[in-house]
Amino acid sequence: MRQLTALDAQFLHAETPTTTTHVAGLAILDPAGCPGGTLTREALVDRLRERLHLAPVLSLRLAEVPFGLGRPYWEEVADLDVAGHVRELTLPAPGDDRQLARKVARLHERRLDRGRPLWEMCLIHGLAGGRVALYAKIHHCALDGVTGAETLAAMLDLTPEAPETSKAPKAPKAHRAHRAHGASRTPEAEAAPGQGTLAVPEGEETLGPLAMLTAAAGRSVTYPGRALRALGRMMTDLDAIPGVSALPGARTVAETARTIAGNQAELPELPPLTAPRTPFNGPISAKRRLAYGSIPLTEVRHVAKSFGLSVNDVVMTVCASALRSWLREHHALPDRPLVAAVPVSVRTAAARAGDVVGNRLSVMVTQLPTDVADPLERLRAMGATMRVAKRRFAESPATWLDGLSTLLPTVLTSVATPAISRLASVTLPPINLIVSNVPGPQLPLYLCGARLLAYHPVSALSDMSGGLNITCFSYDGSLDFGVLACPDRVKDVWRLMDHLREAMEELAALDPRS
Repeated sequence: MRQLTALDAQFLHAETPTTTTHVAGLAILDPAGCPGGTLTREALVDRLRERLHLAPVLSLRLAEVPFGLGRPYWEEVADLDVAGHVRELTLPAPGDDRQLARKVARLHERRLDRGRPLWEMCLIHGLAGGRVALYAKIHHCALDGVTGAETLAAMLDLTPEAPETSKAPKAPKAHRAHRAHGASRTPEAEAAPGQGTLAVPEGEETLGPLAMLTAAAGRSVTYPGRALRALGRMMTDLDAIPGVSALPGARTVAETARTIAGNQAELPELPPLTAPRTPFNGPISAKRRLAYGSIPLTEVRHVAKSFGLSVNDVVMTVCASALRSWLREHHALPDRPLVAAVPVSVRTAAARAGDVVGNRLSVMVTQLPTDVADPLERLRAMGATMRVAKRRFAESPATWLDGLSTLLPTVLTSVATPAISRLASVTLPPINLIVSNVPGPQLPLYLCGARLLAYHPVSALSDMSGGLNITCFSYDGSLDFGVLACPDRVKDVWRLMDHLREAMEELAALDPRS
């Protein structure tokens, strides 16, 4: 059995009646290549059964420590019936995009049942043009963006005709749980005391309540040392933590902490990371709204090449421009740049080679030049800002996210996290929103013979991060956006999707010789 890391457990603790921390994807499919011209629930369930061994995270459920005295463990569910995790429904005519988005938003509002593996799928029929949709969600404590994409890939094919697939043989009992949680441990896991696989006596695959309590008692003895080490690591990142970095002396303290830690490198100075007040920030409700759409990846690449920027620089500029337009329409544009959190995977190649569950995440926090009126200047400002942020991250990857997750004892974290998050949303929001760009395959993929037309991410919202999340996934020549919002913060989420398309058109029309 493997205990959740402090960061993984934080995604559980963050859930409240108004906050869910699962992540999802909305796949739009053309079923013309399926037997009978339609994708059925039975075919989908059969596919899951055939390839479950390629996505071991789907067979894991939480085993709670009694009285919440420690972080939960993952345990493998033997002979999992995947059919119980797959639903099916049909939209009424005409089955347009907005109908689908409303239905998916309602599905996304519902919390996952923690008594079973933390994932669900819903096959949705009735879309215009004969298309079908597949909405799939899984809890963020179980995976990050990289492992999420790999789990999706395990179910897909390169051609309409699926290759012959045989079920994997069962591993020996003594090794089965270890295989399910990844044979390779990353340097990040080694650096975090008390995280990873807990030894289980030979022939025993699970831990009983007494063993869990004994382990929790042992960890409580070492907690003060772990908390001090986490605080020390956080001090080295003090000038990169949103909100905190604006405090007087934050940079001096961070430089001193890095010197004590033996890091003598001269790191680039980050701009102020103080988020201005926007309609996006404040306590959120349990309701969600979704908009989705795509822009041509060829246009993004053309702009990036023309101006000597990266694809991600252009994506960030598109988001900044769209946010500026939306805020201007609502007479709420701040005179300072917005601040966005950009999740970054720190999963190593060695970790990716194994069956790894959980998160290997850090966060790069950056300004968005929403205060710059000229689109060309905005593009260049975004490129310059991202160069500094990426150089700083490359030379000193941020570890404060893990540190924050480790500071409080587990028994207090589940109570403190929601309270701190809501208080921060009212007093001093650390960021305005999360923006994420996940790279995907640039060739067509198929599910049970149905061609994948687009894949729109559907992420999570919280009081701390704000009532808006913009995530995109590059696939087969397109950037597929999923824009998730709390309607108390953003009522017209489709208007924001319109602004994303308009922003791309504006950038594509720029002359690099100007």
